[in-house]
Amino acid sequence: MLIRDIFRKSKHDWHYTDLFGQPSYCCVCAQHILQGAFCNCCGLRVSEGCLKKADQRFHCKEIMMSSSGTHSSMPHHWIRGNVPLCSCCMVCKQQCGTQPKLCDYRCVWCQYTVHDDCMMDYLKTQKCTFGEFRDLIIPPYYLSTINQMRKEKRTDYEKVAPYCRKHWMPVIVLANTRSGNNMGETLLGEFKILLNPVQVFDLSKITPAKALQLCTLLPCNAVRVLVCGGDGTVGWVLDAIDEMKIKGQERYIPQVAILPLGTGNDLSNTLGWGAGYAGEVPVEQILQNVMEADGIKLDRWKVQVTNKGYYNLRKPKVFTMNNYFSIGPDALMALNFHAHREKTPSLFSSRIINKAVYFFYGTKDCLVQECKDLNKKVELELDGERIELPNLEGIIVLNIGYWGGGCRLWEGVGDEPYPLARHDDGLLEVVGVHGSFHCAQIQVKLANPVRLGQAHTVRLILKSSKMPMQVDGEPWAQGPCTVTITHKTHALMLYHSGEQTDDDTSSSSEEDRRRELTDEDT
Repeated sequence: MLIRDIFRKSKHDWHYTDLFGQPSYCCVCAQHILQGAFCNCCGLRVSEGCLKKADQRFHCKEIMMSSSGTHSSMPHHWIRGNVPLCSCCMVCKQQCGTQPKLCDYRCVWCQYTVHDDCMMDYLKTQKCTFGEFRDLIIPPYYLSTINQMRKEKRTDYEKVAPYCRKHWMPVIVLANTRSGNNMGETLLGEFKILLNPVQVFDLSKITPAKALQLCTLLPCNAVRVLVCGGDGTVGWVLDAIDEMKIKGQERYIPQVAILPLGTGNDLSNTLGWGAGYAGEVPVEQILQNVMEADGIKLDRWKVQVTNKGYYNLRKPKVFTMNNYFSIGPDALMALNFHAHREKTPSLFSSRIINKAVYFFYGTKDCLVQECKDLNKKVELELDGERIELPNLEGIIVLNIGYWGGGCRLWEGVGDEPYPLARHDDGLLEVVGVHGSFHCAQIQVKLANPVRLGQAHTVRLILKSSKMPMQVDGEPWAQGPCTVTITHKTHALMLYHSGEQTDDDTSSSSEEDRRRELTDEDT
């Protein structure tokens, strides 16, 4: 997507359904309909036979105002009928949409509703306030002004910000419709209804790098990005943000929040956004959480894998790590899972099925023990110091607090006074595991890992044989090599204090730690 594609004319985004989720009436013929089309942007509902008439008769939400010049306000955009259940009239405060017919109005921007009988002439021209999410919405008149400035070759966009609001923090939504439980498609529509459709992107159709160019048209250091996807999707977006730094766009760097749609979601859990989203929280509450979240830093690490051998001419593999690196049984489970998913991707559309497959391969490895005697095959150095390894099958290098879909690996259980792992201190936590069964015991809090130490730089040498490795859930089989992990950069993230999956003690400790970090930053 080029910048000019943002300044496009609005049009309805029709989607067909065999059954509407609530009593619905065609906006053209006013007849009751069970099936038909609905617009993902403005919410109009129409029977299939009236679709062409609806396109001609009703305008969708304006992405930007069509007229030129400078504006700082716009009137309500009312559409009639099919108002949300339990909505109240802005005039008389009584419930709307109670009659079994096409009735009452809703503004597509502020979401206010009004009865047919309460609709006055002044409401049709009244200034729209953009409602509850005014601080997150990019107003059409803002984009209209920016477009005019571009034509005049002006780039001082920050002068336009006062036309919006003092505490304006526009949000950009990036949704991966292929993540985890396939909720991305539904979420795209719900966010387009509440925001300007230009703020909402489907990552199956556009890359994060292109979508994030919208940041360059918005005030510096003000934008927030909500990533709807798994930890892999978050990493993809953070890589695109690093590209912005390379291009000299550092002042436009956004802060990143997460709506976890993947299988593991350990980064999301660490930052307080929960272990998985299944529609239990309304989209309105999610946007409220994004507005209230606190800024926090996340270490990002460079993982370089150099193959062994005098005649090896290939360049080293280089990865960026946000969560963890591992060699051993958990990497083997991830490798088997990915191989199975590549063969039959249609089977892996549910978070529950994905976790069941992981469990199957973990149980299988308990019997086969493909990674035994790892301590004889590798050497480990922490900040240049050689570590004597006990009998192990796996080594895990952690950047964040959670691992394995919700387990706090470094702190463990029991009375040992291990400090909480931090994700912004430039330190990595390194632990060992005795096998797949030991991993399972750790996850249900029946055992602790073998704590090997903390370090700013980790070096691991695989001397012989081929072993499974993974970085942030991306696995591969690796022959003899040297793995070097060094600090790369920081990412600006958003921390939400309302979600935790561990016990109350760990949750309160994490919250205390977050407060300490915030105090240090200020």
